[in-house]
Amino acid sequence: FDPCLPYQHLSLLLNLGAASQTVVTQDPSLSVSPGGTRVTISCTGSSSNIGRYSVGWFQQLPGKGPRTVIYSSSNRPSGVPDRFSGSKSGSTATLTISGLQAEDEADYYCSTYDSSLSSGTVLQACGEVRQKPTYPSAK
Repeated sequence: FDPCLPYQHLSLLLNLGAASQTVVTQDPSLSVSPGGTRVTISCTGSSSNIGRYSVGWFQQLPGKGPRTVIYSSSNRPSGVPDRFSGSKSGSTATLTISGLQAEDEADYYCSTYDSSLSSGTVLQACGEVRQKPTYPSAK
């Protein structure tokens, strides 16, 4: 699968074993062609976390610290492009990037009250597959 080829479909790679140790889970990786593509990353929890509290989304570019792209489930901080949006329904929170750009290639994490950071999703806009880093679940 070459994410740089035009007209490729969204490729979702699932690592179901990694999800069993965390309270809040995300799909581990996405590979998408940049430009004109609507990307959705979901974060699934339960009624005791996402279902009850607001959610934040963080973008971590390679070699840099995390940056907030969405806070309080759907609010965008100043300076974050309007192609980023967030929503929440029940126990699932969603980060949407409308019109993926190459610079959006990063690790994305959701955060909620009782699980701190999720295990994360690697969004690959173009290029070789990168190994998703693993972080201990903070409880």
